[in-house]
Amino acid sequence: MVSNYEGGGVPDKHRLIDGLRKSFSVAALCKEVGVSRSGFYAYLRRKKIDKDRACKQMIRDTYKRYHGVYGYRQVQLFVLQDHGVWMNHKKVLRLMQEMGLRSRVRRKYRHNSVSTVSGRVTENLLQRQFAANAPNQKWVTDVTQYRVGDTWLYLSAIKDLCQNEIVAHHISLRNDNQLVLQTFSKAFEKEKDVTGLIVHSDQGFQYTSYDYHDMLPKVGAQISMSRRGNCYDNASMESFFSHLKTEALYPYDIRSVEEAQRRIEEYIHFYNNSRPQRKLNKLTPVQYRYQLVG
Repeated sequence: MVSNYEGGGVPDKHRLIDGLRKSFSVAALCKEVGVSRSGFYAYLRRKKIDKDRACKQMIRDTYKRYHGVYGYRQVQLFVLQDHGVWMNHKKVLRLMQEMGLRSRVRRKYRHNSVSTVSGRVTENLLQRQFAANAPNQKWVTDVTQYRVGDTWLYLSAIKDLCQNEIVAHHISLRNDNQLVLQTFSKAFEKEKDVTGLIVHSDQGFQYTSYDYHDMLPKVGAQISMSRRGNCYDNASMESFFSHLKTEALYPYDIRSVEEAQRRIEEYIHFYNNSRPQRKLNKLTPVQYRYQLVG
C-alpha cells in the first residue's frame, strides 16, 4: 500500500491519506503512516473550512460588486465569469445563507398598455414561443415607464429572442408614436436584413398605429400581437423590464431624469455585454451571438 513510507511531517501524511482514501480504508492508511484517525478527520474539517473561506470570499466579492442585487443562481454565473471558478448552485446557496447574503426581491411588474379601437390589430404569430434558432428571426418589443419626481421617463426597447440581446432602445419624455418609430429606425440601421422577421408587441396604441403597420412590411418583417390585456403573451419583454428596474433603478435614490437615463443606458450595455444567462449556456447575449455567427 504505502510500505516503507518515509514522508515528511504530519501535514504531509494527512495529505497522502486524503489522496488514497478512496482506494484504501482510512484506518489502515493512518496505521501505515503512523497518525491517528481523529487527527486526520480534524485535518479534513480544517481543509473544508479553508476551502469554504476562499469560496465565501469570491461569493462575497461578487455579491458586493453587483450591489447585492442578485440571488444565488446569478451569483453562480458571475463567479464563473469573473473568477473562472464553477461552484455548484446548492453550494453557492448554502454559503450565501451562512453569510446572510440575500438578493433584493424582484417586484412583480405588469405593463398595461392602452389599446385603440381605430388602429389595426394582427394575430399572435409568436404564440409564446420565446426562442429562436438564429438572430433576426423573432423580436419582441414594448414600452415601459419610470417616474422621477413629477416627470415620467419612457423607454422603448426591442429584444432578439435568439440571444436575448437588446437590439435597440430609445428613451423619451413623451410616450408617443415617435418613441417606437425611432427605436425601430435604430434597429434597422443596425440590422440590415430582416426579411421574414416576426416582430411581436402588445396592442398598445403605438403598435396599432398606421405608421407602425406601414413601416414593418416595407423591410419584410411580419407583425405579431398579444391578445388584448394578456401580458403573458409578451412575457420575455416584460421580464427584461423587470430586471432593468430591479437591478438598475429601484435600489437607488434617483433624483434626476439625467441620472435615470444614465442608469438605463449603462444597464442595457451591461445586460448585453456582461450579464451571463443560464439559458445562453452561461454566456452573455453578445458572446452568444458571436458564437452563433462565428
